[in-house]
Amino acid sequence: MIRLMLVDDHASSREPMAFMLEQEPDLAVVSQVGSIAEARDALQDESLLPDVAIIDLGLPDGAGEELIPVFRAASANTGILVLTYFSDPARLAPAIQAGASGILHKSAPVDEVITAVRRIHAGEQLLTFEQVYEALRLVNRDDSSESLEHRPLEPLTSREIEVLQALADGLSDREIAERYHVSVATVRTHLTNILAKLDARSRLQALVHAVRQGIVSID
Repeated sequence: MIRLMLVDDHASSREPMAFMLEQEPDLAVVSQVGSIAEARDALQDESLLPDVAIIDLGLPDGAGEELIPVFRAASANTGILVLTYFSDPARLAPAIQAGASGILHKSAPVDEVITAVRRIHAGEQLLTFEQVYEALRLVNRDDSSESLEHRPLEPLTSREIEVLQALADGLSDREIAERYHVSVATVRTHLTNILAKLDARSRLQALVHAVRQGIVSID
């Protein structure tokens, strides 16, 4: 069962979406909240920790991307799907920088949202390498200390490099596990360690840094 939390201050959008998601046999909405404060409160209850959080960026007490590191701190494996009316790349860039796994417009069909949730839970990234690189460029263009070309990297183990290359090859967590004959949990532990070592907020952000440093390659 994939556990979901919906973060949207408009009940008229949030509640119908929750109802539609609940019709799927493998999805369960464990919590609905309408603000950053409510989300923080919900995350204090371990029984409400989601596998995937669906977040609106326009919240009454701040920007939705502020919650992404909060979710990641509560559970490193929580996937983040942003569902928003915003389309300006500069407005979406902070959410990508923060570690969103995917971004959909609020006009997207429910079936597309459901597919995105399942893919994110399987360890896939819905954002392309190019989208992530451009987002990081937009966020960091005025901060040379955060340059993609010069950010120092903590050394990775040979297995971590293999896992990162498999991620670059487009493999999901399960496919990486099958390639190296390990469990999905082990793959996710490697990925968590990679993010920490590269000081990255998302897998693709880590991949951007590693590609720029020549550690892995993109075909």
